[in-house]
Amino acid sequence: MKKKLTRLDVLGLVIGSVIGWGSFTLPGKQFLPISGVINTTIGLIIGGILVIIIQNSYHIMLENNKGEGGEFTYTYNNLGEKHGFIVAWSLSLCYLSMIPLNASAYVLLFKVIFGDKLSFLYMYQVAGYKVYFSDVILMSLVILIFAYVNIKGLKVSSKVQNIMSGLLVIIVFVLLVLMIKKADTSIFLQNYVFNYEFSFKQILSVIAIVPFLFVGFDVIPQVSNELKFSVKKATSIAILSIIVGVFIYASLNIIAGISFSPLEAKQSEWAVAESIINILGYLGFLFMLIALWAAITGGINGFMIASSKLIASLGAYEIINQKFYKKNKKDAYPNAIIFVSAISLVAPFVGREVILYIVDMASLLAAIAYLYVGYISNKKAKTRKSKIFSKISVLISTMFILLLILPYSPSQLSKNSFIFLIIWVGLGILLYVTNVKKGKNKKI
Repeated sequence: MKKKLTRLDVLGLVIGSVIGWGSFTLPGKQFLPISGVINTTIGLIIGGILVIIIQNSYHIMLENNKGEGGEFTYTYNNLGEKHGFIVAWSLSLCYLSMIPLNASAYVLLFKVIFGDKLSFLYMYQVAGYKVYFSDVILMSLVILIFAYVNIKGLKVSSKVQNIMSGLLVIIVFVLLVLMIKKADTSIFLQNYVFNYEFSFKQILSVIAIVPFLFVGFDVIPQVSNELKFSVKKATSIAILSIIVGVFIYASLNIIAGISFSPLEAKQSEWAVAESIINILGYLGFLFMLIALWAAITGGINGFMIASSKLIASLGAYEIINQKFYKKNKKDAYPNAIIFVSAISLVAPFVGREVILYIVDMASLLAAIAYLYVGYISNKKAKTRKSKIFSKISVLISTMFILLLILPYSPSQLSKNSFIFLIIWVGLGILLYVTNVKKGKNKKI
């Protein structure tokens, strides 16, 4: 296989996967109303440090796992088929859910620009969300376009990713500087600084969703065979991407907080956008839309790459049909990409609220993968320092899981998310028992 990805390509790929639609909506919907500015920023920084510690285990994985498939192949080769399948089944939903989530953001983006004129042919309601045929068509078209881009090969899709990620970081930085310079910061200081109270509960509510916020950093293991540089440099890029991710999440939260109190942010339709319009006018809003477009485009593209690589590796290990491991002339896996796209195309028909319930599970499922990587890396670690970090990684992953499932936790999954989790686990058991365990796809 030709080594196609430069350091810039991988940096763009990871940043684009880490930062998606959620970075623009969480400030108003969750961060400001629950944790304010300072506790949110503390939570993001602590969460970023925790993920960087977990990244140490991923560094060991990259050194010891040369095949595609990342966490799946690492677990499969060291703990066997059953555990490998658990990791693959967990990650597959993480990756797959992010594609329609960001595709649905295209619908919201178009509605912001054109209003409700583009919503026509009402079909039905799911969990209170109205599904329009026009929305289904738009989401499906977006997914199909990125399927085409990825079938054309990693070289093409990585160039798209570089442009999107570069635009995103530059625009958010410029918007933050201009907002601070032009706004009356006395309101912001009154709301979030002068009356600040440290709250461990508020900080925990941010830390608990960190696996979801930063799940994009583990795109690197999925493309490890195509890196033009060393594992050490790949780890440095992952850490830099996490730091950039913390900066962008925190910056967008500050931007929203400049105009709104916690209560006003919760009542706002879109706190980040309205805050920018208030201070910088519609020209600033236009640039924010470009940044948002870059974020959701990067998210779709990054997770299309990651999920197709994961599906292809399942084919290579004969967990599923080997046809998914078949490559085209561009070294892409067209069957895997088509499969990922086909699954993603179901999502537009169930509505955005259902997609969000499924995405909420992503933190838990990602934490399970982190736990396995930390456990295996502890055995593989060659230095005392690496062993200590791997052990801490296991503890951190366990903490993430407990925060999301324990009763009375500030970040416990919603009832609907638990229902979808049970369904997904049930489907996984059924697939494993009827297909994988019986070896239906195994060579005789």
